[in-house]
Amino acid sequence: MLASSAALGALGWQRLALAQKVTAPAVPLPLPATLPTASNSKAASPASPSVSSTSIALTPAQSRSFRAWMTRIIAAQLTAGPTPRWQQRDCVGLVRFAVAESLREHDEKWKRANGMLGTALPPEIELDKGTQSVRHQWRLADGSVSAYVSAIEMVQENARFRGKDCNLAAPGDLLFYDQGDAQHLMVWMNSYIAYHTGTVTPADNGLRAVKLRDLQAWRDTRWHPTQDNPNFAGVYRLNFLSA
Repeated sequence: MLASSAALGALGWQRLALAQKVTAPAVPLPLPATLPTASNSKAASPASPSVSSTSIALTPAQSRSFRAWMTRIIAAQLTAGPTPRWQQRDCVGLVRFAVAESLREHDEKWKRANGMLGTALPPEIELDKGTQSVRHQWRLADGSVSAYVSAIEMVQENARFRGKDCNLAAPGDLLFYDQGDAQHLMVWMNSYIAYHTGTVTPADNGLRAVKLRDLQAWRDTRWHPTQDNPNFAGVYRLNFLSA
């Protein structure tokens, strides 16, 4: 993902008061926050040749259910705080976690553990066990498959470019930034954008939500999701989604 603290210092990134941290994702509350920062966490398990998520082809109905689950799970992290089951907490870790949780079976035990029992939830995606088994498997640049994938490999190997116009984004699509030595992912949530800064402290879980108009107004123009920003690589869609 993004670079080391030394690299961040060299880039001269500033602390902004325009980023937004959420207590209710539908109405993000402005709080001081740092710009997205790096995480160089290693793979939890070694890469191995296998069937990757790039070979999954969800139907349009399954794709719509997946989008609803992915955004619902991310919204839950924003409102209630990160679940202990989400261990690699950075921008791409948020995506990996939300994808894995979306593609699993959401039985009563899962709903109770995640505080969603008795709440309105999306329809189940209804995947077979073989398809569910690849939810932790991502294609790496060397063609192997791993439970861990970096931000740049997420978009280069596991997603397809949609364009640099945010009007093309659908819920669950990824906004990718390339700052040279550092890369960063955000998730399009329809009415707002969610991301993890890559930094966690006792007082700050690193999760943020920001409205598009506020992100476009940041003083550091490298983070503007606009067509004229060379640091904004564009909107990407996960390969297994057909709709």
